[in-house]
Amino acid sequence: FQSRLGGAVWLAPSTDARLDELGRAGVRSVAVICPSFVADCLETLEEIAIAGEARFRAAGGIQLTYIKALNVAPVWVDALGAMISERLPAPR
Repeated sequence: FQSRLGGAVWLAPSTDARLDELGRAGVRSVAVICPSFVADCLETLEEIAIAGEARFRAAGGIQLTYIKALNVAPVWVDALGAMISERLPAPR
């Protein structure tokens, strides 16, 4: 998934076009993940989880499952804390 901002050419196929294709092809359910994000932002939730699901259903699909980003999962918070600690200078 990429937001289309500016005049640059984006990767293809776009998520919305692919959801249309899958729905029209008779795919009943899809799971979507945005692996480049470590936290869900409103734009992602709106464009993928909400509008993407509506688009997929309008094209004939039944269910779109949005797989959440790491957000505040304890394992992610612990890993992030460890990465930060490893890179901080030792206390004097």
